[in-house]
Amino acid sequence: MRAKIKLVVMMFFIAAGISSAQTEMFYGNLTSDSRTAFEQYKPAVKINIMPVQSGKKSVFLAGALSLLVPGAGEIYTGEYWRAAAFIALEAAVITTAIIYNKKGDDQTTKFENYADENWSVVRYAEWLNQYHNANIQINPDVTLPSWERVDWNDLNSYENGSHKMPKHGEQQYYELIGKYWQYSAGWNDYTAGANNTQLSPNFNFYSHMRGEANDYYNVASKAVIGIYINHFLSMLDAVWSSISFNKNLALNARVETEQYAQRVELVPTLNLKFGF
Repeated sequence: MRAKIKLVVMMFFIAAGISSAQTEMFYGNLTSDSRTAFEQYKPAVKINIMPVQSGKKSVFLAGALSLLVPGAGEIYTGEYWRAAAFIALEAAVITTAIIYNKKGDDQTTKFENYADENWSVVRYAEWLNQYHNANIQINPDVTLPSWERVDWNDLNSYENGSHKMPKHGEQQYYELIGKYWQYSAGWNDYTAGANNTQLSPNFNFYSHMRGEANDYYNVASKAVIGIYINHFLSMLDAVWSSISFNKNLALNARVETEQYAQRVELVPTLNLKFGF
């Protein structure tokens, strides 16, 4: 009768999967059998204490880093290949902007020098005096630059075209003389008389030079826009990378029970889970 009761108690503990620090010891003929039973028994239940996040990345910091320096946020979140791509793109667009802005500056200096050598406001004023009944006073001192030999207010008062000649040195000065036919008479190879709609070779060549400078500046401007776009895209990517990092990384602390014939032990375990 006593042996039967001990057997029932042993089966009860096995079925319940107890988690106490130590169980009652059994004595008698069933000791060896109970030890064998407990050693072979492994409960499936594991105690999950608390899932905790480890090494979380700040979404704000990741975005701010990449907004300032493209690729920095990706480095922070461990996305090194994407960081390299954004850094390489940043270097490329900055280099392009610098190179083409320099080309534009050099070409601007080139066409401005060409204009000063080949276009004369004195010739333009003389043409107005001859063909449009103007009375513009011209300084006879030929040692002076042409733009210093004419009173600009006097010149503008006799102009009846679509534009008024800006003063020498202004950006519009160099633009208009190679853009509108009313100023074609100021070029040193102009021979069309009153018909200033006939453009001279120097007029056309100068227009091409200015167009080339504008093309350089357009490339530089697009590269600058590319810099802003690269910063913005890198910021978005860094934010997404930090969110994905925080979502995929989880470190779970767990406790697993180990059953023995005479005791139950709690074994702490760590489970690192990273989703792809």
